Amino acid sequence: MIQLEGVSKIYRTGDVEVRALVDVNLTIGEGELVAIMGPSGSGKSTMMNILGCLDVPSSGSYLLDGTDVSGLDDDELADIRGRKIGFVFQSYNLLARTSAVANVELPLLYSKESTRRQKASAALAEVGLSDRADHMPNELSGGQQQRVAIARALVTEPTMLLADEPTGNLDSNASAEIAEMLVRLSDAGRTVVLITHEEEIAAFAKRVIRLRDGRVVSDDVCDTGSFAAIKDPVAASDLAEPR
Repeated sequence: MIQLEGVSKIYRTGDVEVRALVDVNLTIGEGELVAIMGPSGSGKSTMMNILGCLDVPSSGSYLLDGTDVSGLDDDELADIRGRKIGFVFQSYNLLARTSAVANVELPLLYSKESTRRQKASAALAEVGLSDRADHMPNELSGGQQQRVAIARALVTEPTMLLADEPTGNLDSNASAEIAEMLVRLSDAGRTVVLITHEEEIAAFAKRVIRLRDGRVVSDDVCDTGSFAAIKDPVAASDLAEPR
């Protein structure tokens, strides 16, 4: 599903050169739930931008679902994003004066799809919010708003769900609900890439990839976490240890 081969990203400002990613080789299979972690400056954001087709590598190749996106122009990248990638962000990014179902429908507005509302309703059902379809964001809890954002990411039936710190604004209970939802989506066959700095959230993933100074320093298969793990950071850290 995802294959990076020798991917590097270099940013230049005048005579200053910053190597944000260095010779990254990485494969992620269909239906995997993978957490990417690392300290500030490790390359997480650059990795997210490249995986999400928001940027392209300076060198190396990136194959997404069999398509080499490394050399695509902006319009081609936008097309790939619209068809193959669903984004979930920390801040939800919902329209305040628009109902939950209308927020979910937004990615379909520019298509000629005649069943937009039905698809949006089905996506809300997938995240367990059919009974909140007509509610405004300010009538929903933080966890519910993030579930609406996940439904919006799913409505285009993307190849990959890319979640950037999706629990960053949530309390521990809501964070666990979102993490468990990502596990269920992965178990149902969706590829989920989770960018997080929270060990207890990474404990829900099947693999944890750690970056430092733009390089992959570890790639471990892990035991999947549970609702209880998020309330016990020590247990969550244990779960994140490789087998």
